[in-house]
Amino acid sequence: MTVEKNDEHTENDEQYAEDLSEEEMHLLVLQAQQEALMQQQDDAIPKKEIPKSFIWLLSIMLFLSTFAGLFQIFSIPAIDFLMTSASLSKSEDIAEFKKSVVVVVTEDGKGTGFSVSSDGTILTNYHVVEENRSVSVVFPDDGRYEATVKETFPSIDVAILEVHGSNLPFLEIDHFSKMAKDDPLTFIGNPLSFKGIANEGSILAPIKLTGWSDEVMMIKAPVYRGNSGSPVLNEDGKVIGIIFATMDHKEHGKVGLFIPVSLLHENLSDEEETRE
Repeated sequence: MTVEKNDEHTENDEQYAEDLSEEEMHLLVLQAQQEALMQQQDDAIPKKEIPKSFIWLLSIMLFLSTFAGLFQIFSIPAIDFLMTSASLSKSEDIAEFKKSVVVVVTEDGKGTGFSVSSDGTILTNYHVVEENRSVSVVFPDDGRYEATVKETFPSIDVAILEVHGSNLPFLEIDHFSKMAKDDPLTFIGNPLSFKGIANEGSILAPIKLTGWSDEVMMIKAPVYRGNSGSPVLNEDGKVIGIIFATMDHKEHGKVGLFIPVSLLHENLSDEEETRE
């Protein structure tokens, strides 16, 4: 049984908010290749000796080879999850939920988080922030904020961040939600360098992982690297969990894993009792 956490790593996270999409990147590469090829041909052979049909043929070959690379990078399931996201995002509710989902950027990588209050409380995974005491978060519409890592709960892989904001979009939490097999769910995150990708799945079963005191939930859903910290929403649009990993399961194959928000509620309650 292999559990794989789903944060991403990049060498230049400070420029994450300005990252190009994969399509834009490949089109720029294609353009550069075409320009370099034509310049090389111009330097080596007089222009009148190069048939235009030959140049067009090379351009088409480069075009096809570039998109062949795209299909190697994005498998058919990955293309499917983009199409599903585009369809789900037509919903006014989903479009509104996406405003509360942020990119969490550290010196070592990036992941997903989500706002749960209008004044700047954000939840994500502990493994996304790890030992960092401050990180950056980027809202889709409200821009970039510097966030303080307020509290961490490594035993359940949850971290609470805080930014100084007001009137921020946020998601409601259902601390006491009851979950059953095949219950439908939606989750929103930043997988594979994309941003604000909405997807859907269903509850499979609870599972107790090695080294964990509490059970987490397995889901049948297209969870990819970068989804760590994604909010899991029930049919009422309330948060019931936080995605943190994928796992190869003997019976169900590759599944997503999320931490029920009830575990965070229990940890916060225990912490308050200890202080008293």
